Amino acid sequence: MDTHDATDLVVDRYRPAFPALRIGVVTETWPPEVNGVALTVARIVEGLQRRGHDVQLVRPRQGEGDRGGANGRYNETLTGGLPIPRYPQLRMGMPSMRMLVRLWTRERPDVVHIATEGPLGWSALRAARKLGLPVSSDFRTNFHAYSGHYGVGWLRKPIVGYLRKFHNGTDCTMVPTDRLRRDLEELGLRNLTVVARGVDTARFGPEHRSAALRAQWGVAHDEIAVLCVGRLAPEKNLDLVLASFAAIRRARPKARLVLVGDGPMRAELQLRAPDAVLAGQRGGADLAAHYASADLFLFPSVTETFGNVTIEAMASGLAVVAFDYAAAGQLIRSGENGVLAPFGDAGLFIERALEVAMDADFRDRLRGLARVSAAASGWDGIVEKFEGVLRGVIRTANVAGERREASVLTRAA
Repeated sequence: MDTHDATDLVVDRYRPAFPALRIGVVTETWPPEVNGVALTVARIVEGLQRRGHDVQLVRPRQGEGDRGGANGRYNETLTGGLPIPRYPQLRMGMPSMRMLVRLWTRERPDVVHIATEGPLGWSALRAARKLGLPVSSDFRTNFHAYSGHYGVGWLRKPIVGYLRKFHNGTDCTMVPTDRLRRDLEELGLRNLTVVARGVDTARFGPEHRSAALRAQWGVAHDEIAVLCVGRLAPEKNLDLVLASFAAIRRARPKARLVLVGDGPMRAELQLRAPDAVLAGQRGGADLAAHYASADLFLFPSVTETFGNVTIEAMASGLAVVAFDYAAAGQLIRSGENGVLAPFGDAGLFIERALEVAMDADFRDRLRGLARVSAAASGWDGIVEKFEGVLRGVIRTANVAGERREASVLTRAA
């Protein structure tokens, strides 16, 4: 069998039985930017293309050399962008309604999916409505929860108002957990459906554990490396990581804290935890090795919509300690494949982190079952459900259009 035939078989395996769709995807973040939204949207786009769909990707230009265009997997249209305050490595899209109206008039999609709620996302919503296109959205970031961490808690109410107006203007909003769906319904958001997130179990796995990397961290064979991965930012509740590790360090003086990521708190954390390994931003096989080479994963954030790092840590065979919500609340059976603390209970979080750190047999049981649990969350099923939601949005819009047309004809008669 030649390579071309093999590729065709792989693609056919994922193609749906229904007709292929032309899908407009609008996002204000995209790899190589490193964050959960960018990586998740990229996985969805890749999966849709593999299933035979035509994806029109609209995103901000990420630098002078970024040209976009057709790249063999999807067509890209680039817009202007501005750095996000406090996160200069990330950009938000500029308002681009006229451009989007021209694009979608010339190459009309069957449905538009908006992944982010920034200026570009708002423009996409207005353009889609102007053209009568079905439109879905994602709720991926708790911006309203972030406001309290940056001294602008008074903005929470207007932010919630904007998010409610934005998402209620779409036909459907996808959220990653049932708990988040309930929370958003209480805030007045409608037409919510749960579509979880997946993990690449080929990329993240215990087999990527590196004795050389552990030696580089200064971790002895019989000692533990305590890991946290994510933005080094106030909304990630990193004070609780430091407090938990301080308790562990008192009992196990040779334990080592490893922080993977970057952000506005990096310099402060270096001062407060001078013995910690600040590994910076990591990706690909390097990130997989950092996960797998640790023993215990702490995730104390209370502002997540999902928390991709939780399932990545589980897939890597780590014992995870987290609060009972978002991905952890959905995936972890406390005491079996990880350990949960009641949401926001910092004291119990520290106690449970110490319990896992001190009991090697318990930790090893958690690590083995964590990997088994994560293996059931591959991307193929997630993309299939995502596609099903898009088809439902299209069907609903078509029915609504037929009813409007029938009503007009009835009045005319």
